Order: sequence, then C-alpha cells, then structure tokens
Amino acid sequence: MQNHLFLLLFPLLFILTMLAGSLALRYTESEDKKKMTAVLERRGAESVTTQLRAIVVDHSGKGEMLRKILANSNLLKKMEANLQAADLNWPVWRLLAIMAGFAAAGSLLAIRFRGILPFGFAAALMACVFGMLPYLFVLHKKSSRLAAFESQFPEALDFLARSMRAGHAFVVSLEMLSKEAPDPLGIEFRRLFNEQNLGSSLDIAFSHLVKRVPLTDLRFFVSTVLLQKETGGNLAEILSKLASVIRERFKLKGQVRAASAHGRLTATILGILPIVLALGLLVVAPGYLQSMMKDPMGKYIIMGAVGGQLLGYYCMTKIIDIKV
Repeated sequence: MQNHLFLLLFPLLFILTMLAGSLALRYTESEDKKKMTAVLERRGAESVTTQLRAIVVDHSGKGEMLRKILANSNLLKKMEANLQAADLNWPVWRLLAIMAGFAAAGSLLAIRFRGILPFGFAAALMACVFGMLPYLFVLHKKSSRLAAFESQFPEALDFLARSMRAGHAFVVSLEMLSKEAPDPLGIEFRRLFNEQNLGSSLDIAFSHLVKRVPLTDLRFFVSTVLLQKETGGNLAEILSKLASVIRERFKLKGQVRAASAHGRLTATILGILPIVLALGLLVVAPGYLQSMMKDPMGKYIIMGAVGGQLLGYYCMTKIIDIKV
C-alpha cells in the first residue's frame, strides 16, 4: 500500500515542481516584457536594438539563477524553437505545464491497469505516453506549417525575381511579398521585413528567419542573397534558377514518397495490429490472457513485448525516412 502511495505521490510532486519553475520563469519573462515596453515607449526605433541589448544583459534581479539554468538546457531551447516553427505563441513554461498535467492524468489512469501490468511500470508508461501528447501536437503543427511554407516558397522566389526585374530594390520587393503572400510565408516575411525595418541588419534578420523556419530551401535562399550582397551579380536571375531547383526537388520528393508508400503503410499496420489484437482479446475473451497476467514472469513478458513493439516501430520509421 505504501509502495502504491509513493508511486501516486511521485507524479504529483513532479508536477508541482514543474509548475513552480514554470511560474517563476513566467514572472521573469513578464518583467522583461514590461522593460521592453517601457523602452519602446521612451525611445524611437533607431535606438531599439541598443536598448534591447541592454535589457538582455541586465539580469541581476530576480530569477537570474533559474534563467541561467533554463538557458543552458538544450531540450528547452529545442522546445522553444519548435514552438516558434509551429507559430504557437506559447512560452515554454506553458507547454511544460500542459505536458505535466497530461502526464498526471495518464499516471492516474494507470490505476485501471493494475491487474494487467505492474502498477509502477503502468504508471510510468501511461505518464510518458500522455505527457508526450501535447508535444506531439506541437511537432505535428510545426510539420504542417513547414510543409505549407515549402510549397509556397518557389512562387515567392519568382515574385521577388519579377519585382526586381521591374526595377524595385530587394528590400522593397520583400515588403511587397510580405503583403501579398498568404500565410504562413507571408507572416514570416512580414516579421523579416519589420525586423530589418526597425534597424537590424539583413544578416541578423535572415538568421532569425532561418531559426524560425528550419528549411533547407530557405537556407539556400539566405546564402544566395548574402553572397550576392558581398560579391554582386544578377540576383533576379539567381532567384529564378533557385526556384526551378526547388521545384525539381519537389518532384523528386514526390517520387520518393510514392516509392516508400508501401513501407509506410506496412509500418503503420504492424504498429497498430498488436495493440488492436490485445484490446480485442480483452473485450471478447477476457480470460484468455488472465493466466499470463497473473503469472509473475508473464508480466515481464508483456513488458518486453511492449518495449519490442516500440523499438520495432522506431526502426521501421527510420528505414522508410528517406532524406532528399
């Protein structure tokens, strides 16, 4: 009984710890936002970059230790980058709080599986599965948004090339593209233009764009523009050729996706079939698996089967994941 009580209290203590850290981080972020707002009200756009740099350096107040710990965490940096790529205006603490809430719900739901699996294993497994659901939603939204951006990108390059052939400067062409292009490409180029318009150099604005939209085609575009800025050349012609190259890559991706469709379907069926079969047996013939569930070694066999299933699905996804 004490063992079960400890296993129930551990997820709750973990959640409370994560919420406390998240609230502290939220407080420090709100304080910085107040400082930034005050700077923008006092100064013009020409001094914004200098003032913001001063704010970033000035962390001698509250929450300095927490901010240093979180800033040095590669996992949190990756989560923040994924949130930006998914265009979700969530701070990292909110995502962590949602994940902790889902993990707590999963660990409590594991009580219903006490007779099937060891309670500690079931609680840890359900907490991990449910806790990852919000992050998987972020990754799905990021993937969908990047796919939409990538499909719009060749037309955007053609638009920039036509605009510069008509006599417009590159920055003016960027502004026109930001107003004319649909989202998500339009909103990202609006951010790029506004950042450059507020005083940031084109190099810095492009580096921020690449961080928000981690696509290979966009890196080609940024490298092309920055190289042309240093060496000169006909940028309109270069962008037109780059758009043609990207369209050819799309065709190759479509061929690879069609060739790997059978493998993806097989991986999906092999991943879902054992789960559906086990649930069907529990509903249709509950006593069929009772002998294995009640046997001490049977529980470890079930745990090994679950682990092997996850490992097999991971290997199959890696095999069919062909990079172009």
